[in-house]
Amino acid sequence: MNASDLINGILAGERRALSRAISHVEADSPTGREVLEALYPRTGHAQVVGITGSAGAGKSTLVGAIAREERKRGRTVGIVAVDPSSPFSHGAILGDRIRMQDLTGDGGVFLRSMASRGNLGGLSETATGVADVMDAAGFDVVLIETVGAGQDEVEVANAAGTTVLVANPGGGDDVQSMKAGLMEVAQVMVVNKADLAGADTAVTQLRGLLAIADLGPWEPPILKAIARTAEGVPELVDAIDRHQAFFRESEHAEGERRRHAERQVLAITRAILHREALATARASGALADLVSQVAARSRDPRNAAEELLEAVRREWAAG
Repeated sequence: MNASDLINGILAGERRALSRAISHVEADSPTGREVLEALYPRTGHAQVVGITGSAGAGKSTLVGAIAREERKRGRTVGIVAVDPSSPFSHGAILGDRIRMQDLTGDGGVFLRSMASRGNLGGLSETATGVADVMDAAGFDVVLIETVGAGQDEVEVANAAGTTVLVANPGGGDDVQSMKAGLMEVAQVMVVNKADLAGADTAVTQLRGLLAIADLGPWEPPILKAIARTAEGVPELVDAIDRHQAFFRESEHAEGERRRHAERQVLAITRAILHREALATARASGALADLVSQVAARSRDPRNAAEELLEAVRREWAAG
């Protein structure tokens, strides 16, 4: 199927075309880029929700519970589950075969696992594109679940209109270790596994961290939930809805849309620059030479990095 076939198929509701288009987007193929360019004007209707937080917080279970609640409300749901990448195959390790299996038979749910591809964090740079394709395909809600490792905890905000931070009771250590930047991109906070000891302590600590965070006009609610029994999940979906409505209907809507668009453009620009600079450095031999010098301790890593950037600039200037 060419790009035109894929686009027409997606707009006609064909799951086969949707799946193939997502594969092209994930591979960053010319067909994938053509599909994204054509479909982007049709996006902006879905609620795109990022689910982030540390490993072990029960994000997968919570995503499944949110999807079930959304279906009860008559909404269709697309799920982008970003898995850790194998360092050898670069494929998704976990896969949707072991996640939220009961949802796969629901025609109103489309689940896609993606590899993080070894970025600094777990969030694949193509997750935004996949969410856009699902949006254009007509899904009412798109859920993006991150690995919960490194920079992806913050970068999920680049793809999502609403970011939900999932905390683990765990005696409070999980909350205390959260980055300040993560607190500032979360619009809704939820302490999962709220039947465990420490849940109330986690809520109190989140409130304390919010008190010193650099917040905008929206004050993130802090909720408790037990994802495995769906307790607190309707209230969580209500909070997501309120945030979406706040920035779609309030005086802050236009400014928030522009900030969100800027984050997306800059994130993709950084990814492209990183990929192209690395390819140039390797092709020119500059990277190998400088790595040898650092390994021999004849040059420090910072100096080597600056020299590498200068070498890349010279190569690009030479055309």
